[in-house]
Amino acid sequence: MPYLRFKGFSKEYLHSVAPRLIEEFAQLVQIDKSMVKIETLLTEAISQVPLSLEILLFPRKQEVHDAVAAKFNQILRESGYEQVHIFFILLSPYVYYKNGEPIAHRQADEDTEPAFKHKLELS
Repeated sequence: MPYLRFKGFSKEYLHSVAPRLIEEFAQLVQIDKSMVKIETLLTEAISQVPLSLEILLFPRKQEVHDAVAAKFNQILRESGYEQVHIFFILLSPYVYYKNGEPIAHRQADEDTEPAFKHKLELS
């Protein structure tokens, strides 16, 4: 955790750029590189679908999300990918389970944006 999921990119390209993506992401999000997972999603487009990058992680400050999107956009543009949609799927440590137990009281809880935690507590 977290997951970087690419749609529409070749496996060869992703293998070549993965070390840089992992390094940059881990530095920006301030996590250990071993935690970053990269996947390619094989989908069948029914209509025109843009290349995309889904980033699944626990919420961070807006500035961190912005910095990650900007850095990945830069890296992808350097490789000739001009029109990539980058979006975040924010997960909650309160409903993310390892071995059947929520990880809410682990490190992820401390990293979660306070406003997001407050919203979850009100729900």
